[in-house]
Amino acid sequence: MPSSIEDSSATPEYNRETSLKERKRERSPVSKHSRRDRSRSPRRRRSRSRSRSPRRRDRHDKRRDRDYDRDRRDRRSDRDRRRDDRHVAEHRHKEESNDDDVIEEKENSLKKRKEADEKKDILTTRTGGAYIPPAKLRMMQEQISDKSSESFQRLSWEALKKSINGLVNKVNVGNMSDIIRELFKENIVRGRGLLCRSIITAQAASPTFTHVYAALVAVINTKFPQIGELLLKRLLIQFKRTMKRGDKAVCLTTAKFLAHLVNQQVIHELVILEILTVFLENPTEDSVEVAVGVIKECGKKLGELSPIGIRGIFDRFRSIIQDSDIGKRVQYMIEVLFAIRKDDFKDYPTVIEELELVEESDQVTHFLSLDDAVDGENTLNIFKFDSDYLQNEERYQILRKGILGDEDEGSSSSGSEEESDDGEEQEEDDKMIIDQTETNLVALRRNIYLTIQSSLDFEECAHKLLKMEIKPGQERELCSMIIDCCAQERSYLRMYGLLAQRFCQLNKTYVELYDQIFQEQYENCHRLETNKLRNVVKFFAHLFFTDAIPWTALSCIHLNEDETTSSSRIFAKILLQELSEYMGITKLNNRFRDETLAEFFEGLFPRNNPSYTRFAINFFTSIGLGALTDELRAHLKNAPKLIMAQKRAVEPSDDSSSSDSSSDSDSSSDSTSSSSSSDSSVEAAQVKRNSDRRYRERKERRSRSSSPVERRRRESRHHRDRRQPSPDYSSSRRRG
Repeated sequence: MPSSIEDSSATPEYNRETSLKERKRERSPVSKHSRRDRSRSPRRRRSRSRSRSPRRRDRHDKRRDRDYDRDRRDRRSDRDRRRDDRHVAEHRHKEESNDDDVIEEKENSLKKRKEADEKKDILTTRTGGAYIPPAKLRMMQEQISDKSSESFQRLSWEALKKSINGLVNKVNVGNMSDIIRELFKENIVRGRGLLCRSIITAQAASPTFTHVYAALVAVINTKFPQIGELLLKRLLIQFKRTMKRGDKAVCLTTAKFLAHLVNQQVIHELVILEILTVFLENPTEDSVEVAVGVIKECGKKLGELSPIGIRGIFDRFRSIIQDSDIGKRVQYMIEVLFAIRKDDFKDYPTVIEELELVEESDQVTHFLSLDDAVDGENTLNIFKFDSDYLQNEERYQILRKGILGDEDEGSSSSGSEEESDDGEEQEEDDKMIIDQTETNLVALRRNIYLTIQSSLDFEECAHKLLKMEIKPGQERELCSMIIDCCAQERSYLRMYGLLAQRFCQLNKTYVELYDQIFQEQYENCHRLETNKLRNVVKFFAHLFFTDAIPWTALSCIHLNEDETTSSSRIFAKILLQELSEYMGITKLNNRFRDETLAEFFEGLFPRNNPSYTRFAINFFTSIGLGALTDELRAHLKNAPKLIMAQKRAVEPSDDSSSSDSSSDSDSSSDSTSSSSSSDSSVEAAQVKRNSDRRYRERKERRSRSSSPVERRRRESRHHRDRRQPSPDYSSSRRRG
């Protein structure tokens, strides 16, 4: 170290030069900042950077004072300006408050300007864009004094459009006539474009009601053929457009509408045949599916109008199944179509009975093709000013009266729904309220039931029921309730029979009603339980015994194997047994032998067929009333002779004028007598063989269904019964 010091001090020139260089380097910005960075900490650097010199600090203070003074002057000027404006506004308000007329005039002008703007907006908006409530629409029409002005015509156009859309959307099978009458009250000649558009839109929205819209179009077409033609043109244009686009759903809907119009004979069948030819010329799955749907709707009508054309269409379908490469689903649809054709389109009628509203002489059929439909006249959907508006309206009023007559005279103009309050009140008074819920009927049945159950005897019950003042037409409910109360009892109560007898004696109406109810109960006896059936039959047996109802009601009972069931035989059995208990077998037999009632008992005692006669004899014998069948037995015994006598009477007699005819007649008489005797013997032998055969079959069934011990016991009992003489035989021997 000392040596180095000495060396540096030894060269003063070198030291001066180095100090000069160092001084210059220190003055340079880079060295100054680097030295500053090296010498001071970051905190001190920041504090130093923020420090200002006194001159700069004074300059900054002056600038700040100048800005503060300027802001203060601005605030003062703003305050003065606001004070002056407030003063001017108060002064102006005082002046305007003193002048009420000026204020009202301004308010009225603003209100009128606002109303004019609203009316202008309503009347100039696009069709269908603005909704105007009916009350406001009527008020706006009333405010317009000039009925031929554009504003009034526009309002009436809006009302017409809403009315047509509402009526078309409400139409169905039940209210078709009412909707048609309401449509004819509107000016559909002026709004024919709206009507066609509304019908097409409604049909596309609900294809299941296509037959309803087709019937509506058919009726309108009879009075206004130009409307029907316009609708057909629009449908054909829509069909061609959708077919080009490949929209299968809309195309099928439009084609079905055209098919139903063919059923109503609004359009000629050649249009549908042309459409089907277009579909099947180059078949695809979609085109074949649409063609099948169209054929289902109008195939039956096409078979009546053009059998050759429909045969060609089905031949094309057959070739498509055999040759074309189509899916199985479409093949199945074509096979189903052939099955439907085989059933003669039973499930697809041409027109249902409720929609046959147009007579054949009034039908108007349009001859159009796909090439004829070019212009759909879409401009008819838009409002246009009519210079002859009033004259055209009067012309349509005359036309409407010719269609509807005088029934709509005095009605409001097209689109107006105004009705007087007095007229509505009068209509409400004139209307008859019909109780469709049967509340009154249920209440009546409840009162009758409670009255019957709360009575001690039939006389008290009849007195209470007569005090109820049953209205005309409710007598049947009373009869039905008496029978229902009787049927629900555990056993038959004689009170119900006496009660019904009393009503039949008081009023002949109840006699006719119980006569009808007896026939209904006999026809529906299979629906009754055994206990209810017994009570009902005993009830009617009491009425027959007391002659409350005529015995002619028994004409509904036919005792034969074909017209009876187990329930009806039980019904007849209980009825006849009860009558025999009431009257006795002798009086009952005398009643059945009454010549005045013989025609009504032909069902109980059939004589027209030997098998029916035999069935009736067996039935009466099985229920213990064999004494009533004496005449039937005699008739059955003499039946072969009667049959031969009838045949002999029917055979034509050959009268000859020659002398040799006598010998021929003698020989023929001998031959006929011999043949008759032989026929009678043959029939008797046949009857005996049938009876023996039935006996053997019955015996075999019993032998198969019983044990040997039971068979021996039954055979011994049978032989014992055969050895005992019958009661009729013993009584005849005793009398002899």
